[in-house]
Amino acid sequence: MRPTLLLVALALLTGFGCARGKRNPPVFSSQPLVVSPQPGQKLILTPETALVGKVIRVNPAARFAVMSFPIGHLPALEQRLSVYRLGLKTGEIKVTGPQLDDKVVGDIAAGEVQPGDEVRDR
Repeated sequence: MRPTLLLVALALLTGFGCARGKRNPPVFSSQPLVVSPQPGQKLILTPETALVGKVIRVNPAARFAVMSFPIGHLPALEQRLSVYRLGLKTGEIKVTGPQLDDKVVGDIAAGEVQPGDEVRDR
């Protein structure tokens, strides 16, 4: 008798939970966002040209890191890059090479670097 009573109670709880329905779903506009300049002003668009990469491997004993960048946007040799973690600057890397495809090696010049950190030229 107890297993049957437990099964009926479980079925009722499940039924009440599903019958409650979904809350209001988010509403999205079918119209695209249009940005227009004020009368008498020209709209100026500036493409982002910042160099941004990611640290994929670190050797703390030898003080070097391997970084990955988008194809076609690689740093120059001897360039200094800032390392950021959660928006805070944590270190600096000097690009020394070698380079293979989209990966570049650099020496850790200052601070602390971990895999997953963001590398930027500014």
